[in-house]
Amino acid sequence: MSDKTTIGVGMVGYAFMGRVHSQAWRSVSAFFDLPLSPRMAAIAGRSKERTEAAAAQLGWAAAETDWRELVKRDDVQIVDICTPGDSHAEIAVAALEAGKHVICEKPLANTVAEAEVMVAAAATAPGKSMVAFNYRRVPAIALARRYVEQGRIGEIRHVRAAYLQDWIVDPDFPLVWRLQKDKAGAGALGDIGSHIVDAAQFITGQRILGVSALTETFIKERPLAAESAGLGATASAEKGTVTVDDAALFIGRLSGGGVASFEATRFASGRKNAMRIEINGSLGSLAFDFEAMNELWVSEGGGGFERILVTEPDHPYVGAWWPPGHGLGYEHTFTHEIKDFLEAVATGADPTPSFADGLRVQRVLEAVERSAAEGSRYTNVED
Repeated sequence: MSDKTTIGVGMVGYAFMGRVHSQAWRSVSAFFDLPLSPRMAAIAGRSKERTEAAAAQLGWAAAETDWRELVKRDDVQIVDICTPGDSHAEIAVAALEAGKHVICEKPLANTVAEAEVMVAAAATAPGKSMVAFNYRRVPAIALARRYVEQGRIGEIRHVRAAYLQDWIVDPDFPLVWRLQKDKAGAGALGDIGSHIVDAAQFITGQRILGVSALTETFIKERPLAAESAGLGATASAEKGTVTVDDAALFIGRLSGGGVASFEATRFASGRKNAMRIEINGSLGSLAFDFEAMNELWVSEGGGGFERILVTEPDHPYVGAWWPPGHGLGYEHTFTHEIKDFLEAVATGADPTPSFADGLRVQRVLEAVERSAAEGSRYTNVED
């Protein structure tokens, strides 16, 4: 019999992110020795049939068709938000006001104003809150941050980051919610650009102060989605307008004096999930590509790059898993973030990235949009 305290979890949303988060909640206690034991109490979604099916398949004890009912449940102490961005603020604020702990998918919100409301609610709430930038929990990225903190690459001069996908190259791909500004907030910029903004600030420990940007929408109209559940939606004959960017490129200044470049696109044919970042410092460099996520490339002392296979027990998170050389995958990053979140809740620590960190990213995204609208004009990030 376990003497650990059980904590109830309620999740809102059951599509792509809901499945990934469910896997993390199911597996975290099997690999990490935690002070709390999560119980998957309930899942919420609008469709009764689909939510009940998701509960049975993903391991949730109960199903709700109204997220408000989930928030009210006495057996739910943590609310996990896996919905499109247009509902993040309403759900998070309600959950925090109800005394729940909250973990919310990225980006934190669709606008700076919404994110500010969420930060204000988090600041006065008894519960803990975190935004789910899962790439911070890739062992190689966490190791890169460690190297920067140790001063191994010296003063940071350059950051270059890109996130390249190709899943909407086909002009007949349907108009899913990620291509609609009122639901998603932004296109490639918010969906994947937010990840590289957060990763750059996380690894370097610096803020992005200002940007100069371009955005483009290559396919202006797409077939309406007959099914709106996610990336596997089917198309109808009728068309609708794409209201988000397909690609975003911007340069920026860092608070430590360095410069940075960023590219986010879902039109890079042949690139499936190439989230890349390179840091050049006065003493060396670091380079990472998620399509080889167990590798970190390091250059020190003026030499060439050396490949480090990030699977050793002393590497971040890795000791809980497999023997050296046995790589981890995408799903493990979510297990790591759930592990960190539960530890923070148990000890009373403030989880990271916080809602304030999410707001900081949101301000960068808004500055990119303003700069692009003004013709690439340099735009300060108000932070």
